[in-house]
Amino acid sequence: MNSVIPIRAEFGKGCTDVKPLMERGQREVFCGLTGIIWLHRKIQDAFFLVVGSRTCAHLIQSAAGVMIFAEPRFGTAIIDERDLAGLADANVELDRVVNQLLARRPEIKLLFLVGSCPSEVIKLDLSRAASRLSAQHSPAVRVLNYSGSGIETTFTQGEDACLASMVPDMPSSSDKAEQELLIVGTLADVVEDQFVRILNHMGIERVRFFPPRRAQDQVSIGSNTRLLLAQPFLGETARVMQARGASLLSAPFPLGIEGTTAWLQSAASSFGVAQDRFQAALTAPVARATASLARAKLHLEGKSIFFFPDSQLEIPLARFLSRELGMKLLEVGTPYLHRQHMAVELAMLPEGTFLSEGQDVEKQLDRCRALHPDMVVCGLGLANPLESEGMTTKWAIELVFTPIQGFDQAGDLAELFTRPLLRRMRLAA
Repeated sequence: MNSVIPIRAEFGKGCTDVKPLMERGQREVFCGLTGIIWLHRKIQDAFFLVVGSRTCAHLIQSAAGVMIFAEPRFGTAIIDERDLAGLADANVELDRVVNQLLARRPEIKLLFLVGSCPSEVIKLDLSRAASRLSAQHSPAVRVLNYSGSGIETTFTQGEDACLASMVPDMPSSSDKAEQELLIVGTLADVVEDQFVRILNHMGIERVRFFPPRRAQDQVSIGSNTRLLLAQPFLGETARVMQARGASLLSAPFPLGIEGTTAWLQSAASSFGVAQDRFQAALTAPVARATASLARAKLHLEGKSIFFFPDSQLEIPLARFLSRELGMKLLEVGTPYLHRQHMAVELAMLPEGTFLSEGQDVEKQLDRCRALHPDMVVCGLGLANPLESEGMTTKWAIELVFTPIQGFDQAGDLAELFTRPLLRRMRLAA
């Protein structure tokens, strides 16, 4: 049932057998609530209701940059002192807030109750609340829940928890249904459209995306489903989808020319696409990407880079920067290493790459200072202090918020790394 379909391309051994440095100490990451920022833009008829504190509300508001008079598709049901002290029935209050919200926003078709640290502290059972509210408002609105608590691996795990919560509601496809490709992970609409054009050009017509743009466009799943992960942080989502009978295609992630080509090759091999048709579909986009990367390589080749763990995008990004832009990898830190999903990526890394999993931030800062890289990829909390010490930094979270997947975004991805170096050069001039 939980089969993994291997990719046909061979990349060598790389870092497949490398044991990363395991660190378990103080870490610098956002909480899983941050995923709402891109998820609420993607699922256009969904609403994300955080059950949390005023701190949770300020985090989402500031991260999204939403004006006070806007009508975003997220909000916060504030847990105050009366709730924490047990003087009010939190479930009654939650029902009241949800009823008010749905009365005001009739366009909502899917409501997520998002748990936080405060809701977990008072043991508020949002799973039971979601079932109760879903029964009350069905069939007009489905109500689901997931945890966005900060007690997680890293902030991108919020998307994983959200998507995994949607899988039980996915309809089952017939065992005799035609084979279908399901691309899993939140992508910008323009990136989805580009992938559809390429896949259709090579003859793969049945292509769906998860999450869908509209909650009512539910995707069926079953033994005819071939999963292709677009994001590296969807371990739980992939697991529950495989439990529904879907098969996971082994591939790198679609960053840069090489990663996107191998990612698409995995789908083409699974669907029996002839090699000449595959090459014909890729000729034009590869040519555009090659031209865009040539300019960035002039600034990045030979430069050293150090990754602090942040989003789980670090290993695919390191592979892209090393193999296609000639950067030297000093340390590649990742919050969590999923060896099955990263198998091809690890094989593509240069042998001897220093990998670290988890974080002890003070020790990692000491290693970074000793190596003094040309560029550091890190979270916002570390960027300004390192800049003050004379280092050039790249905000890791920008790599999650920006469309970077696919051929036509390869140049934009490379520019995210050239821009800090050019800024540093101008300031030094």
